[in-house]
Amino acid sequence: MRFHDRAEAGRILAELLRARHEHGALPDPVVLALPRGGVAVAVEVARALDTPLDVLVVRKIGAPHQEEYGVGAIVGENVLYDEAALDRLALTESRLAPVIERERRELQRRERLYRQGRPAPDLRGRTAIVVDDGLATGSTARAALRAVRRLAPRRTVLAVPVGSPEAVSLLLPEADDVFCLYQPATFIAVGLWYEDFEQLSDDDVLAALSTAGSRRTGRS
Repeated sequence: MRFHDRAEAGRILAELLRARHEHGALPDPVVLALPRGGVAVAVEVARALDTPLDVLVVRKIGAPHQEEYGVGAIVGENVLYDEAALDRLALTESRLAPVIERERRELQRRERLYRQGRPAPDLRGRTAIVVDDGLATGSTARAALRAVRRLAPRRTVLAVPVGSPEAVSLLLPEADDVFCLYQPATFIAVGLWYEDFEQLSDDDVLAALSTAGSRRTGRS
């Protein structure tokens, strides 16, 4: 199974979530996209559920000389390490310090740009649906879910089109529900499961948030 692009993946994922929502399993939802790639998926989910869309900026900590391999993530002021990945690659937190500093600066830049002064959404009592375009190691999504849980939502949900079975298993204890459409036994990279996996720009993210702006401040 391969998706044409993130929009198609989002529409298929949205159908599953809409069915759950109609059965009362996702009360008062708000969709939180992990930018950049997750935004194109999340737009379709938010549209199908007719619910607000916002972003949750998380930065992956990539291994030196192998940046796509996540060994941790940063969200807000918190750094979450994948201890098993650090052990496998014989990495230490001190060796990752330059990577962390660079990613922290980028996280702060994106927060300022994407929010443009808006406060983070109030998740108290709501169903927070965290959406990304896929799971490789799961370290970024895990950091996102832990940050969301601190904001006291009624339910925390992770929804992705594709993910490695290992990452999905890792994340099951981190959310009330994990929805993953496809878990290929042989998983190398998220992009291999899309025909079109063009990287999104900041302008793409801002356009998506602008389109969803009419729903962002409302409560369903």
